[in-house]
Amino acid sequence: MEILINEIIKKGGSKKSLQAKVFGGASMMQRLGDVGKRNAEFVLRFLEAEGIPCRAKSLGGTRARRIQFWPASGKARQKFLGLQSDLQEPFALKPKTIQGNSVELF
Repeated sequence: MEILINEIIKKGGSKKSLQAKVFGGASMMQRLGDVGKRNAEFVLRFLEAEGIPCRAKSLGGTRARRIQFWPASGKARQKFLGLQSDLQEPFALKPKTIQGNSVELF
């Protein structure tokens, strides 16, 4: 998180103008315990400590999510996945390479 924020600032962003939308934290596999819940709690604590407002969140549950995000507008869209074919597809996709001055999040 610190690295991401620092990279945004290096590229001309202002920490005062940062806002967050937080998705995830589902309990996907019993054997992993409450990792998703702990991750969700961490990110909310981190944002509060850094003074970054959380404008929207969808956390917890037991289903995977597919998130679409449009950085220019800040719009985000969430789709809950539930079918086995839905759950396998995101792992098969290759990330698109974007040319230019960008920060790669994943």
